[in-house]
Formats: sequence, C-alpha cells, structure tokens
Amino acid sequence: MRLVLTEPVDTTERPYPRRWWALLVLCLSLLIIVMANTALTVAAPAMTKDLGLTGADLQWVIDGYTVPYAALMLLLGAIGDKHSRRGALLLGLAVFGGGAVYGYLADSATAVITARAVMGVGAALIMPATLSLLAATFPRAERAKAITLWTATAGLAIAAGPVVAGALLRGHGWSSTFLINLPVAAVAAVGALVLVPPSKAGHHDRVDYVGGLLSVLWTGSLVYMIIEGPHFGWGVKAVTAAVVAGLGLVAFVAWELRHPRPILDVRRFADRRFAGANLAVALFFLAVFGAFYYLTQHLQFVLGYDALQTGVRMLPLAGAVFVGSALTGRLTPRVGMKWTVTAGMVGGTTALALLTRVDAGSTYGDFVAPLVVLGLAIGLALSPCTDAIMGSFPESELGVGGAVNDTSLELGGSLGIAILGSLLATSYGDHLADATAGSRLPAGALDTARDSVGAGYAVAQGIGTKAHQLAAQAAQAGDPRQAAQLHRQAAELATGARQMADAVGSSFSSAVAHTSLVGAVVLGVGTVLVAFLLPRLEAAVPEVAEAEKELADTGAR
Repeated sequence: MRLVLTEPVDTTERPYPRRWWALLVLCLSLLIIVMANTALTVAAPAMTKDLGLTGADLQWVIDGYTVPYAALMLLLGAIGDKHSRRGALLLGLAVFGGGAVYGYLADSATAVITARAVMGVGAALIMPATLSLLAATFPRAERAKAITLWTATAGLAIAAGPVVAGALLRGHGWSSTFLINLPVAAVAAVGALVLVPPSKAGHHDRVDYVGGLLSVLWTGSLVYMIIEGPHFGWGVKAVTAAVVAGLGLVAFVAWELRHPRPILDVRRFADRRFAGANLAVALFFLAVFGAFYYLTQHLQFVLGYDALQTGVRMLPLAGAVFVGSALTGRLTPRVGMKWTVTAGMVGGTTALALLTRVDAGSTYGDFVAPLVVLGLAIGLALSPCTDAIMGSFPESELGVGGAVNDTSLELGGSLGIAILGSLLATSYGDHLADATAGSRLPAGALDTARDSVGAGYAVAQGIGTKAHQLAAQAAQAGDPRQAAQLHRQAAELATGARQMADAVGSSFSSAVAHTSLVGAVVLGVGTVLVAFLLPRLEAAVPEVAEAEKELADTGAR
C-alpha cells in the first residue's frame, strides 16, 4: 500500500475502506478553522492590553478573518471541484498555517489583522473542501451520518476554542493562540495525504470565473457592510459597501441566469427544500454566534471568570451538540428533516428566551439550561440542513455545494455578531446612563464606560485606584484637616467605584436580556418561515429508502 493515496475515490467500485479515518482528518481540519474565531474571544483582552488596540482595531482583528473567508468560499470551492478538492484542502492548510505563524510574530494591530485575513483565505479553501471531500468519499447512504459527525465537530469547536485559549493564556501570551494552529494543521495535512483519497469533478468545463469574481464582490461587500455599519456608523464606507453589495448581487444573478454552466445555478433557490435549508443555517448561526458573543463577555466580565474558566463553562453546549446530533441521526430518517430542523429552531428560540431572564443577580447556574438547550438545537437542526444542501448538487459540484452551505453559515454568523452585538452595545450604554444618573463621576468617565462592558469595569477600577491613592496620601498627611479631607474624598471615590461596578454589571445583564429577546423574536419568525419552506415527510422518505437500498446493494461495507 502506498503511503500517499493517489487513486481517485470515484474510480473504485466499492466504498473507500478507510473513509471513517478520512472523516477524522476532515473534522480535524474543520476544528481549527472554527476554533480560530472562538478562541480569539477570550484572547482579545490580553491582546488589546499588549498591543494597545483601539475598539476599531479589535473589531477588525476579529472580522479581518471573516471578510475573505465568506467572500472567497464559492469561487475557491468551484476551483477545488475543477482541479483537486484534496489539493484545495492541503493548500488551505498551508495558507492557514502560514497566517498563524505570522500572527504569532505580530507586534502591531496591522500585523495581527493581516495575519487574520491570511488565515481567512486559508479557511475559505479548507471549509468547502472538507464537505466536498466528505460527500465524495462516502456513499449516499452513509453521507448523512458523516455530515452529522462533521456538524457535531463544528459545535465542539465553538466551545473548545475558549477552553484551549484559556489554558494557553494561563502560562503563555495571547500569541500562543495563533501558534497552536500550526501543529494541528501539519497533522491534518499529513493525514490528508495518507488517508483522504483525491477527488475532483468529472467534467472538464472551464470555471465560471466572472460569476466567481462577482460572488466575491457582492459577498465581501455585504459582509464588510454588516461589520462596518453597526459598529462604526453608516458613513461613506458602509453606504458604499451596501451599494456595491446590492449591485454586485444583481449582476451576479443576471450573469448566472445566462451562463451555460454557472458557478452557482441560482434557480436552485426556487426549490423550497434548498432555500429553507440555507435560511435555517443562516438564521441559526445568527442566533448562535450572537449569543456566544455576549455570553462569553458576561461570564468573563460580569461573573469574573478567567479565560480558561469561561471556556470550561461553555462545555455543556458542546456536549449537548453531540446528544442532539445523535438524536437527529435517528429521527430524521423516520420523521423527515422538516420536523427535526423545526424542532432545533424552536429549541434555539427557547434558549434565547431563557436568556431574557438574566439580571444582576444571575449566576452561572442560570446559564446552564440555555447552553444545553442551544447545544441540543444545533445538533438537531444543522446536519439535516447541510445534508439537504449538499444533496442538491451533483457530484461534479460538491465543492460549490459545500461553499453555499458555509457561506450561509458565515453570513448568518456575521449578521448575528453585527446586529445583536450592536444592539447589545446600544442597550448597555442606555442602561448604564440611566443607572449612573445623578452620580458624581470624573469627567468623561461615563462616555468611556459606555464603550463596552470591559471599558466600564476599567473605569470603575480606575476610580477605585484613585481612591486608594488618596487614602494613602491621607495616611501620610501631617495636617489633620488635610488628612480628613483626603479621607472623605477617598471614601466618596471608593463608593463611586463600587456603584460604577454595580451599574456596569446590572446594565450589561439587562442588555443581555434585551438582546436575547430580540434574537428570540427573529429566530422565532425565521422558524415559521423555515417550517413553511421545508418539505413534509413524504418528500424525504423516498430519498432515505433509496439510500438504504444503495447501501444494501453494495454488499458488505
């Protein structure tokens, strides 16, 4: 047996015998690109302090990964179909690893943002390649089970990122969260050569590069607008991006409708199953990424957990994802994807509704139930949607199918962080202004504290530090009157620091409850739309029966 696999998977008559080992490699590749985002949420405070990042710098450190990732997936997925899906995976791992090394060495905001953008390009190669290779390697009868494990891995990565980053930050700097990606990418690359068979489309048509570039234009502009507008204001940049996104989308659709072999046949969206599955993925990740964004902040800033403790406390979500995935693997073939997806979205809505009960007295115990329900919901809903999306594409366009699924996911996640994150910031600022009305605060303290919950606690800490300094001066003062005056000022500042800290915590808790309510309403309305679009059981059963027949016909597998 050769060390490096060279025989394409579609030339063999029987299913590839080491396909489950190949799935492990694909899941490992998926793991690092999802963890690259979630790990950053707990590394951000240390990075901000070390590099002196502004709020805008930090936002683009996070989102510099998202723009190329979302914009390039469709084009790179099509190129992978044409030339080599495994080649796209290997190239993506190399680019991703290179970006991680650059991020480890970075010593400025610009360098970190650049490193994140390079990693985003690598992720845009990896993500669709993992799904297309999965679909090409597994027979249709086993594909749903493999996609379930792939989806469960994504759920695990959401929760594992903060745990890994938190463990690293206890003994190392924030840059270690970049370097940890390098050995994982190297192992995945070796595994891909040894365990993942090569695959590419059977046809030799040219890639629709014009359509691909138009997709890059409108998707990239849309994601840029989603990031820029809510966070930095609807100025020239955001409005220009919105116009470019709109015009680019119109041009993309018009081109694809006329092209004899489009990069994406947009007529597929007329199919209710395909449209409903994509809508479900986008809406679900809007809720998941939005909730994750403010839950990690609440655990760190309000409840006072460090990075590792925060990550560990997100693990109930990961465990619940696996339980939900196991349930959907059993239920979907019996009741149809309409019911499992709808149940998952109802679960997601319920999880957000439970978060509306968060207040200043909430403890970690109040977050366990929402995390478990949200994890179950992810497991129930996402793998049937991914399977439906991938099943809508012929074998020659599996990379495009994976890119469509992942673009829906990434657009939803970007919208969740932008919309719910913006709403959270506005609600927090308004609640803080009300809570501190009439308080005697240092000049500019309230404006600074309203920027973010972290800034609010920093202001409270600064006031407390000033109180300690005055108390120390009072102890050393020789004049009793001066000492008494300094003691009074120190006591007033100490009281103000406590009041500010209490106001910040209660204001952020109120903002979490308010934002969760909006998220629950959005996801609830989306649930109704998805339930209307998805087919009933009768439309799903024949496909299941056909898959089971295929499995039986192939003999011992």
